Amino acid sequence: MNLSGVSACVKYLLFIFNLIFVVTGIAILIVGAVIQGVYLTYSFILDDKFFSAPALLIAVGAIVLIVSFFGCCGAVKENHCMILTFSIMLLVVFILELSGGIAGYVLRNSARDFLKSKLNESMYNYSKDNETHEAWFVLQTTLECCGNNNYSDWEHVFHNESLPMSCCSPSHSAIGVEVCDTHSKDLHREGCLKMFGEFVMDHAAVLGGAGIGIAFIQLLGVILACLLARHIRKNYESV
Repeated sequence: MNLSGVSACVKYLLFIFNLIFVVTGIAILIVGAVIQGVYLTYSFILDDKFFSAPALLIAVGAIVLIVSFFGCCGAVKENHCMILTFSIMLLVVFILELSGGIAGYVLRNSARDFLKSKLNESMYNYSKDNETHEAWFVLQTTLECCGNNNYSDWEHVFHNESLPMSCCSPSHSAIGVEVCDTHSKDLHREGCLKMFGEFVMDHAAVLGGAGIGIAFIQLLGVILACLLARHIRKNYESV
């Protein structure tokens, strides 16, 4: 196959890849936005570092949509400068996505220790701070958990057998029972550290997998772009 034939083949491959590239950009933007939204629900517990990985993926997703424009235009027009710009920008995106993916996995490994300390600290502010009170209500209601390790942790806060109403299922108050304690039949038995830890680690794994997986798919785009730029230059030199 001559240089023009190879160039045309690479050009169409790159154009098709750019369509995939747009889809992956939208995908990581959605993944980042959804997990960012989920994390915001529990912002009273989570540190700023937990929001950095999804925020990075949101930014990268937006950049991807801009970068794909250079790739499509450069491939169709066989413009060496645009293809080279596309290659460089795609390489930057690859590095950012890889960083976001690695950050997701790093947070996954450190999440449990951080959450244990944060949950313990906030429990003692339950009766003093309305925001903390509401936050524990959301946490224990949505995850159906109670206390840090288990419901007995609340004894150190209330110094009796009383528990927050959110430690019992919603049906408890629906039937007119206004007290939740250690003897309640519909008491949430699991501790929030275990439930919330798994929740955060699962979402961090999704961030890590999305960032690293899509980054290596996009690495193919860098290779195709470089090949096309090389063949375009050879075509110009041969004329």
